[in-house]
Amino acid sequence: MSSAKHEKERAKEAAKQRPLPESLCLPCVGVDSHAHLDSEQLWPDFIPVLEHAAKAGLSHIGQVFLNHAAYLDKRELMGMPRAGLPELFFLLGIHPCDGLSITEEELSNIEEDFRHDPQLRAVGEIGLDFYWKECPREVQENLFRLQLRMAARLDRPVVIHSRDAFTETLRILDEEGFSGRPLLWHCFGGDDEAAREILKRGWHISLPGPLTYPANHALRDAAALIPEDRLMVETDCPYLAPVPWRGKRNEPALSAFTAAVAADMRGCSPAELWKLCGDNARRFFGIG
Repeated sequence: MSSAKHEKERAKEAAKQRPLPESLCLPCVGVDSHAHLDSEQLWPDFIPVLEHAAKAGLSHIGQVFLNHAAYLDKRELMGMPRAGLPELFFLLGIHPCDGLSITEEELSNIEEDFRHDPQLRAVGEIGLDFYWKECPREVQENLFRLQLRMAARLDRPVVIHSRDAFTETLRILDEEGFSGRPLLWHCFGGDDEAAREILKRGWHISLPGPLTYPANHALRDAAALIPEDRLMVETDCPYLAPVPWRGKRNEPALSAFTAAVAADMRGCSPAELWKLCGDNARRFFGIG
């Protein structure tokens, strides 16, 4: 057998040996606080993905719509109740990278949807992203402020996206008076200093799959200091799959592995942390 073929066979065998999240035997009380089930990687398998999530112990999944068109297209089908499968709740907001294409009419339509759809639970993901350069910073900042003010008028929680813009994101949130308001810092990847800045303002933090990466020491240290009532877990699927599925398509079921590592960091059992994070998400989003 050639070397290349041998390596390919070994990779296949290793994939077969990856543990499944249901092997953790977690109770059906978990919440994936941030998922993109309408992404092109996951949408073709929508029902199987929900079935796998149920086996892994998820009761709820937060589906994030990144624009009004996506919400209109998938809301009815995704909002249908399905016996034995996780219940979906919705987040809707304009991602900072899409600021150049947004009109006042779209923002007005989004606000109107929040007033009439009880499954819309939070404005998000909104914020700043200075990693990608296509949308100018001033456009992102203006869109961010408009959506924060909309969330305040609606009295809804906000879910923050911040990439390479931590200081600027905090500044705008402080200027808009969001200290003490219900806010979730999505896909947190910072250190203990960043976590303290978020926590001292009374906000929540959601831990993603990279927590499980062995070299991510700063994030693991930060995870250990988050108060019990401020902690959630998420996938941000289809991205950022946790170990032992790193590099593969992520899905809500795999949040069980993130919870297991977080539990180890905090000295409790995976089942305890799973329920704790689920209860926090249910309170924060106002879901049953």
